[in-house]
Amino acid sequence: MITLSAVLAVSGTLALGRWQLSRAAQKVALQASIDAKAVMPKLNGATLAMLTDPAIELHRGVTLRGRWIGERTVFLDNRPMNGKPGLYVLTPLQLEGRAAVVLLQRGWVARNFIDRASVPRIDTATGVVEVQGRIAPPPGKLYELGGTESGLIRQNLDLAQFRAELGLPLLTVSVQQIGATGDGLLRDWPRPDTGIDKHYGYAVQWFALSALIALLYVWFQIVRRFITARCS
Repeated sequence: MITLSAVLAVSGTLALGRWQLSRAAQKVALQASIDAKAVMPKLNGATLAMLTDPAIELHRGVTLRGRWIGERTVFLDNRPMNGKPGLYVLTPLQLEGRAAVVLLQRGWVARNFIDRASVPRIDTATGVVEVQGRIAPPPGKLYELGGTESGLIRQNLDLAQFRAELGLPLLTVSVQQIGATGDGLLRDWPRPDTGIDKHYGYAVQWFALSALIALLYVWFQIVRRFITARCS
C-alpha cells in the first residue's frame, strides 16, 4: 500500500511538473509572437480601421493621425505606475478622414488626494495630431461595486459600454500612446508579461516534491529497513 501510494504520488507530481513546463513553452511562443509584432512595420489609421479583428494585431506599433475628442476624456482610478498611485488618462481620437474612433491610453498622471473629486488639467492639442503608439488591450478591470460607471473618474471602462456612450464607431481595441509629447503624462507602460518564470517556478516545486517523496520512500522503506536488519 505504501509503495503504491509513493508511486502514484511521484507519478502525479512529475506529471504536474511536465505540465507546467508545457505551459511555459506555450508562454515562450506567445512572448516570441509579442516581440515579433513589436518590430513589424507600423500600421496607420486607415489600415487599423479596416481590420475586421484589430485584436490580432495586438502589440503592433501604429502611427495615427486624427483629432482628440478631449471633452470625452476619462480618468481611471487606482492605476499605479512606477510604484506610485494615480490615474490613467484615456481620450478618444477621431481618425483623420474617417468616422472610426480609437481609444487612446494616453498616459498616467498623479491624483489629487486632498480633493478626490478633482481631475488634473491635461494639455490636449486641437486640430490634427500625429500619435505614436502600440495596439493594446483595454486597461485591466479592477474590482468594483455597483453597476455601470459614468463620469470623469471611473474604476473601469468597458469598451462596448463606452461606444454606446459616445455614439461613435469606437474600435474594439485601444492604443497605448508612447513617446514624449509635452503634455506632462508619464508613459512608462509595463512590458507585457506572459508569466513564463511563474510556470518554471511551479515546475521546479513539483519536481522537488517528487524527488522528496522518492527520497523519503527509499530511506524509510529500503535503507532504514536494511540498517535495522543488519543491526538485529
